[in-house]
Amino acid sequence: MLTGGDEASGEARMEHHHEHARWRRVRHLLTPHSHHGTDKVDAVLESSRAGMRALWISLFVLGGMALVQAVIVYLSGSVALLGDALHNVADTLTAVPLAIAFRLGRRAATRAYTYGFGRAEDLAGVVVVLVIAASAATSAVLAGQRLLEPRPITHLPWVFAAGLVGFAGNELVARYRIAVGRRIGSAALVADGLHARTDGFASLAVVPAAGGAALGWGWADPVVGLGITVAICLVLKDAAREVCRRLMDRVDPEIVDRAERELRLIPGVRDVTTLRMRWVGHRLHAEAAVVVDAHLSLIAAHEIAADAERQLTLHVPRLTEATVHAAPQTHPGAGHHLRISHARMAR
Repeated sequence: MLTGGDEASGEARMEHHHEHARWRRVRHLLTPHSHHGTDKVDAVLESSRAGMRALWISLFVLGGMALVQAVIVYLSGSVALLGDALHNVADTLTAVPLAIAFRLGRRAATRAYTYGFGRAEDLAGVVVVLVIAASAATSAVLAGQRLLEPRPITHLPWVFAAGLVGFAGNELVARYRIAVGRRIGSAALVADGLHARTDGFASLAVVPAAGGAALGWGWADPVVGLGITVAICLVLKDAAREVCRRLMDRVDPEIVDRAERELRLIPGVRDVTTLRMRWVGHRLHAEAAVVVDAHLSLIAAHEIAADAERQLTLHVPRLTEATVHAAPQTHPGAGHHLRISHARMAR
């Protein structure tokens, strides 16, 4: 028999759920959405296409600049411009592993790779970091050699112009790659954008090198080359940190908080006991455990879990898959699951 307090508590709970349901319906009407499961797949494919477009456009721009700079290096003998040209060539080459990774990421999951091939993108990010490190080492060696064995620089106006054009081109490519990478959630593409930004500053450093050479300062060109190496190392640190965080499955805490808030808005969800999220390439996956009323039928509990999975993929950016487990309110948590398993094995 229910007491007055129990009835009041029950009515309060019902009112609470009705309020959540009304808010959910209003938000459902105001938020663009679709009821087709293929929409998320289409969004994932479109993000891969956006990444490929960013790669090919930037490859065309950087490849053209590197070719022009190589001709001016041959004519002038500037080691600072040579280092810049090497960086542009390296940045162009990093498009190859990224393009392979984006294409692999489109492949469907298999029995062996049940999460698909999105991790190839993270491996491509490692390749990008290694290429940045190699370009820094090459620049340091060439600048050191030229500092020990100075050589005159000719065609200084062309070297000066190449530095300015290189900076502008690299900065445009960097902004484009970083913007697309952040929009689609690709750490590898963001790292590649940072690499392009490094090349832009390296190109800009060619300008004072040419100015110093015009004043007769033979040491200016190799010293600027060493300065470029230091700048590359700083960006290398940022790119390596970004890629390592992705390999360690780091997710922005704000995204986790948002996912938990979405789960708590689901009618029938009493609590959220577990929420795990991870990146697979530029796609998010989530696993959650929610608490529901113990008296619910299996079908009703399943409906709540299915609704939670659907709402998560609708309202959490770049979340493509979610698995939600419903536990009864009287026995929430993994500890109870372990006790149940031991009890069933003892029978």
